Amino acid sequence: MDLSKMPNDKKLHLCKWYFRVGFAALPFVWAVNTIWFFKEAFLVPHYEEQKQLRKYVIFSGIGAVIWAAVLLSWVIIFQTQRAAWGEFADTISYIIPEGIP
Repeated sequence: MDLSKMPNDKKLHLCKWYFRVGFAALPFVWAVNTIWFFKEAFLVPHYEEQKQLRKYVIFSGIGAVIWAAVLLSWVIIFQTQRAAWGEFADTISYIIPEGIP
């Protein structure tokens, strides 16, 4: 979709909708929202809805970064502590590696 052909009020509505969808544990949508609307929020000449659009882009970016940090932390902790957690780690694992007691 070409955002330059879209009216400003529709851009704001779409950005706001993507921001709200991100709360459904879909941080990828926040990342897409940030990337997709960054130019509209910060680089184009000023228009009325831009202040609100900028707010949603900033919050979407912050949310995506926080989710990425939490996910990365979980992956690192799980990968380094899996063997020490024993049976509990086996029950929460999708694929259980063979050869580890």
